[in-house]
Amino acid sequence: MAARGRLVVQKVLSGLRAHSVCCRSSTWTSRHGRVLWKPQPRQMSCSSRLHKSDPPSTGPSSLSFRTHSCGELRSEHVGEEVTLCGWVQYLRQDLFVILRDFSGLTQVLIPQEESARHLKAVLSELTVESVIKVTGTVRQRPAGQENKRMPTGAIEVLAEDVEVFNTCQKLPFEIKDFVKKSESLRMQYRYLDLRSSQMQQNLRLRSQLVMKMREYLCNVHGFVDVETPTLFKRTPGGAKEFVVPSREPGQFYSLPQSPQQFKQLLMVAGIDRYFQMARCYRDEGSKPDRQPEFTQVDIEMSFVDQAGIMSLVEGLLQFSWPAEKGPVKVPFQTMTYEEAMRDYGVDKPDTRFSMKLIDLSEVFSSTEIEFLRSAISQPGGSVQAICVPSGAKLFTGKHLEELKQTAKTQFGQELSVVLVRADGTLKSPLRKLLSVSAAEDLLKKTGAKPGDLLLIAAGSLHAVRPLLGNLRLQCAGLLESCGVSVRNPSAFHFLWVLDFPLFLPKEDKSEQLESAHHPFTAPLPEDTQLLYTEPHKVRGQHYDLVLNGCEIGGGSIRIHKASEQLHVLKNILKEDPSLLSHLLQALDSGAPPHGGIALGLDRLVSIIVGASSIRDVIAFPKSYRGHDLMSHAPDFISEEELKSYHISVKWPTGGGGGGGGGDGGK
Repeated sequence: MAARGRLVVQKVLSGLRAHSVCCRSSTWTSRHGRVLWKPQPRQMSCSSRLHKSDPPSTGPSSLSFRTHSCGELRSEHVGEEVTLCGWVQYLRQDLFVILRDFSGLTQVLIPQEESARHLKAVLSELTVESVIKVTGTVRQRPAGQENKRMPTGAIEVLAEDVEVFNTCQKLPFEIKDFVKKSESLRMQYRYLDLRSSQMQQNLRLRSQLVMKMREYLCNVHGFVDVETPTLFKRTPGGAKEFVVPSREPGQFYSLPQSPQQFKQLLMVAGIDRYFQMARCYRDEGSKPDRQPEFTQVDIEMSFVDQAGIMSLVEGLLQFSWPAEKGPVKVPFQTMTYEEAMRDYGVDKPDTRFSMKLIDLSEVFSSTEIEFLRSAISQPGGSVQAICVPSGAKLFTGKHLEELKQTAKTQFGQELSVVLVRADGTLKSPLRKLLSVSAAEDLLKKTGAKPGDLLLIAAGSLHAVRPLLGNLRLQCAGLLESCGVSVRNPSAFHFLWVLDFPLFLPKEDKSEQLESAHHPFTAPLPEDTQLLYTEPHKVRGQHYDLVLNGCEIGGGSIRIHKASEQLHVLKNILKEDPSLLSHLLQALDSGAPPHGGIALGLDRLVSIIVGASSIRDVIAFPKSYRGHDLMSHAPDFISEEELKSYHISVKWPTGGGGGGGGGDGGK
């Protein structure tokens, strides 16, 4: 039966190939059977003995038409007969075809003999991005014609046979890395954009990283890969979720923003060690460099503490890290949330450069400057600064104005700018209000040198720190635009941030609390009693993993007692516990202590490859507004189709649409 099946497949393939233009060492015919070219015997000489390559049984060329990929041929292949398949990158002077596939480029030499005139005609008339198969002999390039910038630049393939699988019409852009394309055009023609060498490398590196992660988790530490449902129910708190209608009137599924509840339930079920490459969904609207659907490396363990999870992740990244990016050193640096906010103004600091926040409250403790004195006198008030090396020397008036506008428009605060002149004197509106001793103390406390810039902000700590944390990053970017090396793009600085507050005041209702992470995070053991008396003071067993100033993972030790989880939901967060009745019941059924983490795979890969956007490491991403510009999703569906879901659309006043209209303005 299997042999008969293979015979059928061979006949089908033979039929398909008969519709392709072929030029081989046997008689060359059109699809209508007309003889176009019958090759004439010709003499060939070669320094090495010609031999035909055996079809590979494994590797990227196994089970296919080709014997080698376009990027792998080297001088040691000279004399071999090889078969290559790929896309025509370009033609040169009717002498060469540059053939491309996922692995690179190979120069194919067009034969110039009269006996091969038809083969020459076919190759010379190919259009760019046509798909062909070429069989020929690998030759050393003539002396002086080698291309050292090309991995295959020492050789070329003398074409003997060609089969044209498909010709290409005019494309909306050239498939060359140096050709600039707008992101919307790249998204619209994603299947073309993915042909670029950079996108090919990104997706292949991502695949290799994931395979190594699976190997480490399964084979080294005994984890079980478990798939969890995509259709679920609404989770209280957290990001906004996508809803999916069901055929039951008024009842909807939600797409999970993470498998959080399922992985905890798997621990209750005794799975002990779980992971999956989880597809997650968040309806976050138009946020820059975010995706409505994304992938995370989701991990959960039983009978573990915070140190165990952190060691696991460090080992995972060390094991799976691409060798060409240099080794990963463990253990990673650790920092508390309070230390991060104190020194960097953010909870995900980029530790590749210093420029830390400096507390100037003591310097200005007896100042007569009104706004500084007022800030210090209020509860939680402070005067903070950052010192920008060479900022006074390099930044223009426009740069300084940009910094002030950021403070005013994004944070609603005033920013004081102090420039240190070459002679060590200060240039600032504050200068005339400062005594000589205060000016000296300011320079001493900040360590500012001639040519440096001081940015000073005054107010409550929770307002001033985020402002200066933001300006710190903005100044790093400005220095780099002036040619100063600040953040080494080839350096990878990992950092654990620990001891986050378990709850934070809600932005719109400051008297109410919300989870800083999610409602399932356990408090630090020494803070457990504060849950029942002063919950706003409780610190959580929550840990974030930061890489070069980007959060790439977050996790926690979970609440494993139903009574404690019920108290958090009902009395602190004021959430309806019935939404999580299944989880509460499970925790009351013998739940082990457990914890876990989720690593953002898209973000991690984008940092490794140096991509400017996570869209450059996702095969088919959504646009800034969450649209698929290629397929025009989301799209309208008819009223008739909506009936089975008991749904009708209420159009905005003055708007309207339906029935499959366009998808403009993405």
